[in-house]
Amino acid sequence: SSSYFNPKAYTGTGSSNAQTGVGFQPDWIWLKNRSSSSNHHLVDSVRGITKELRSNLSNTEATDDQLITAFGSDGFTLGTSGSGNTNGDNYASWNWKAGTAVSGNTTGSGTYKTYTGSVNTTAGFSIIKYIGNSGSGHQIPHRLGVTPKMIIVKCLNQAQTWTVYHEGLGSGTPQNYWLHLDTTDAQISGLGIWNNTAPNATNFTVGDSDNVNGGLNYVAYCFANIQGYSAFGKFLGNANATDGTFVNTGFKPSMVLQKRIDGAEPWFIFDDKRQGYNPENEYLLPNSTDAEGTSNRMNFLSNGFKLMTADGGNNANGGPYIYMAVGQPIVSTNGDIATAR
Repeated sequence: SSSYFNPKAYTGTGSSNAQTGVGFQPDWIWLKNRSSSSNHHLVDSVRGITKELRSNLSNTEATDDQLITAFGSDGFTLGTSGSGNTNGDNYASWNWKAGTAVSGNTTGSGTYKTYTGSVNTTAGFSIIKYIGNSGSGHQIPHRLGVTPKMIIVKCLNQAQTWTVYHEGLGSGTPQNYWLHLDTTDAQISGLGIWNNTAPNATNFTVGDSDNVNGGLNYVAYCFANIQGYSAFGKFLGNANATDGTFVNTGFKPSMVLQKRIDGAEPWFIFDDKRQGYNPENEYLLPNSTDAEGTSNRMNFLSNGFKLMTADGGNNANGGPYIYMAVGQPIVSTNGDIATAR
């Protein structure tokens, strides 16, 4: 799994700063200063190395030629930008590999438009940059070959909130719900975002909302479930800080992204590289500039994760939560996922 996804913790130097040990050349880098209040920064190979988005803001795409200066075969090189390389500050980065270039035309209603992207079908991940057509029923190829479980969309050239599709939203009709990555908002229902159409193995469909399909430019990060490597789902909290809800993913997570969906609670990211041991899996908030939180809320186990808090953001009694987990499976020579011992 570390050939396709790997968190990386590092310390800023204020000067050119090569980070190795990622294990591959990343196509999507998401980084955050752990030491102080600052924005999250997201860079990918499809939009270009100098173009960044901020998960905690609805702002348009910005240009910073000193945030990431190179994608390396085993990591990335930071420039002199204080956004990602302030001397002495500690940072977290989450790195994904796509790698296969794709392009073509969108389909569905309205004027067809071009798209470009990068895809990794082995790891169930694609980056698709597309042009909206302001028409309901616009179909965007995700190129995964299977139905995505989670899609994150951001408008690039107009200030619009981040829009998240997840199969755990709603009650059997996730195509009628969405979340905003840059806010604490509960899930929102309506037909204008996903056009009342569930994604399939070829496309995801968008309505006429400027969030996802005005006459503007967009990027979509698309994720499929891969047995033993990635998992997407929904669980209910139990408000027990010593014996919290356990979620079986079938592998040891490297990263968990979590959000309560029925109330105004933050998004949370946990990973296994910043502290790297239970219970010190400290958190960052994708919708916030906050520095790293230090309370212990989640344990990573060999086959999933367990909540260790009664906090409403993570484990309220009966509270519904969605998650994305990416992990570190142990696979035998016949391809079976090894069980915990």
